[in-house]
Amino acid sequence: MIKSMTGYGGAKGASGKLEISVEVKSVNNRYLDCSVKLPRVFSSLEEPLKSIVQNHISRGKVDVFVLIDSSNADDVEIRLNRPLAEAYLSTLKEMTDGYGLAGSVSAIELARFPDVLYAEKREVDVDRLCADISAILEEALSGFDHMRECEGEKLLHDITARLDEIERLTALAEEVSPRSTAEYRKKLEARMHEVLQAVNIDEARILTEAAIFADRVAINEETVRLRSHISQLREMLGSAEPVGRKIDFLVQEFNREANTIGSKGNDTEMSKLTVDLKAEIEKIREQAQNIE
Repeated sequence: MIKSMTGYGGAKGASGKLEISVEVKSVNNRYLDCSVKLPRVFSSLEEPLKSIVQNHISRGKVDVFVLIDSSNADDVEIRLNRPLAEAYLSTLKEMTDGYGLAGSVSAIELARFPDVLYAEKREVDVDRLCADISAILEEALSGFDHMRECEGEKLLHDITARLDEIERLTALAEEVSPRSTAEYRKKLEARMHEVLQAVNIDEARILTEAAIFADRVAINEETVRLRSHISQLREMLGSAEPVGRKIDFLVQEFNREANTIGSKGNDTEMSKLTVDLKAEIEKIREQAQNIE
């Protein structure tokens, strides 16, 4: 089934006491352009997360947002700068002994001296964190893919309906083309009667002119190729592989055949058919811009 390039997916989870939220958003783009936004301290996780995205998506501008909330994590420890504390105590003892001062220093008083106590964050297990974020990202991508498949189903129905209409218009063009040749012969014969004022017109000359005209305006080759393109596009729409770029290329071939049919048409009915045909092809081209 085809997938749309636009979608959204989100998931939440945890890694230890770290709360993690992941969001995936995408819009149309000719190629895959993926960016992962996460706290700078964890920037080393960007490439592994990109690799996961690339396994799910082949086309589109994709933004992945990773939020890590550490407000509930007990990842801070208060450390004692033992050498500094001992240096303070030694100096204070020297002062009391040297100057005959009385009193002793309590732990609270010692803690007030600069840098005796300091805060230190515990080391984060990066491998575990990466594995946990990856699992949450996979969950977000699952919802993301589901949304893209739903959008893809709508695109499929629309394009299929337009292919049916193109097929109908192609059949009408095949019916109109021979009639235009017959009408040309009648007009040619009437014009020759008018110009030459003759009762007996050279039938061979009329047949030759009509044959030349018929060959010039024949659209058999174009309609055969057009039907072949329609068949190819139907096969692509049923493929499980990303086919957006292939469809985009194939629609160019549709346009080429429609332009040739239009250039060969010499009456209003064929001109109208060509306009309708190109309008349907253009709508398919617009929809193809949304397909992965």
